[in-house]
Amino acid sequence: MKLTIDRSELLSALSHVQSVVERRNTIPILSNVLLSAGPGALTLTATDLDIEAVDAADARVEQEGGLTAPAQTLFDVVRKLPESAEVQLEYLPENQRLSIQAGRSRFALPTLPASDFQTLTKDPGSVQFTLDANDLKRLIDKTRFAISTEETRYYLNGVYLHIAEGKLRAVATDGHRLALSEIDAPQGAAELAGVIIPRKAVAEVRRLIDGFDGIVEISASEAKIVFTAGRAILTTKLIDGSFPDYGRVIPQNNDKTLKVENVALEKAVDRVATVSAERSRSVKLSLETDKIILTVNHAETGHGVEEVEAEYSGDPMEIGFNARYLLDIFQQIDGDVILFDFNDPAAPALVRDPADPASRYVLMPLRV
Repeated sequence: MKLTIDRSELLSALSHVQSVVERRNTIPILSNVLLSAGPGALTLTATDLDIEAVDAADARVEQEGGLTAPAQTLFDVVRKLPESAEVQLEYLPENQRLSIQAGRSRFALPTLPASDFQTLTKDPGSVQFTLDANDLKRLIDKTRFAISTEETRYYLNGVYLHIAEGKLRAVATDGHRLALSEIDAPQGAAELAGVIIPRKAVAEVRRLIDGFDGIVEISASEAKIVFTAGRAILTTKLIDGSFPDYGRVIPQNNDKTLKVENVALEKAVDRVATVSAERSRSVKLSLETDKIILTVNHAETGHGVEEVEAEYSGDPMEIGFNARYLLDIFQQIDGDVILFDFNDPAAPALVRDPADPASRYVLMPLRV
């Protein structure tokens, strides 16, 4: 293998694939990225055997061939080369090294044979459709913060993508909060069975389409889902489990509505939460007709109170929430105003964004 490639092209392709690689691997070749030089292009592939990322970049190929090299080291080397550099990659058979040259910089990395590299088997996608990259970004960004990190309930460790009421809907929940966002179902997606995309794969898809404004092709089978954005392809196994009936926890009859400026409430919560206990991060909201009083009172860490102007339609009420969860939701609000629909202090609250009616959030209260 011998080729010359623009540093920025190589770095872009590497950045799309190398993050899939786990830092610690018991199988040495899984720490490597597969480099395949073909006519006019270098293709890079990385996998952890659950997720596989592929990208390609234009190159002047003098000698075709393939090898694997340490993904993280290669990425770090290329990242630190001068921005306008031309990078020469060549396999040195005498010592089984990958030679990297750019200007006065020279490196030689150990390699393993391309024939030993394992790739994911391809499933014929039973459902195929396309999405605008910005729509996919929105579905991910509005929901992924609520993905559970509790491994025992593995079926909550991802985003549930499915068709509901003529919409393509993404849902994530950790049992304490729920995030839902939807768009009109694209053509061809009607037969999509509910799929749970793992947390790591969600992050990798988002990284893959960051800065990409085109159309993303999606192919889903029972076991895998494939995202194709230009030359970049990400294949991931799906979580084999049943997502809970989340519709039962979305409040339907909450009749007490709080309307408040989003940024003002966010900053107030952030300030008073400074003295909250780290474990519960509990903040009490005292709701009155024209204001909210935020209170944190902890014997060891201190006491904090702040008032925020608001419009509230119900009887005075006190309700508690995890401050971290509140702050996460504030980050999702596109408009200036945020709406909370309450029932009673023990019932979940529905959070809405008037500027984005296609997204909803549910928060479970804490005892105060």
